[in-house]
Amino acid sequence: METLHYRFEHGSRRLPAAPELVGVVGSGNLEVLIEPAALSGACKIDINTAARGFGAIWEAVMHDFHQRWQLTDVSISINDMGATPAVVSLRLDQAVEAMLEKK
Repeated sequence: METLHYRFEHGSRRLPAAPELVGVVGSGNLEVLIEPAALSGACKIDINTAARGFGAIWEAVMHDFHQRWQLTDVSISINDMGATPAVVSLRLDQAVEAMLEKK
């Protein structure tokens, strides 16, 4: 297992107070837990992945996600079992959209 941590500052979009869990950890998939957190305006992303050595790809996918959503005061936990970057992006977007539907 490899653990990666990312923090993005200066987001502008707040999410509702209820946490959201999407996806299922299984062969080739992942789960995403997204929840509000007091982070002084930051978005924190913690990743546990079975696929070691892909830090640069994870960083690119997380940067793209942050640019797309600009989240603030949000904590995201990802448990990965080898999902492709497209699936990672899909699950992250799915989690944010599910939270926005709760507004």
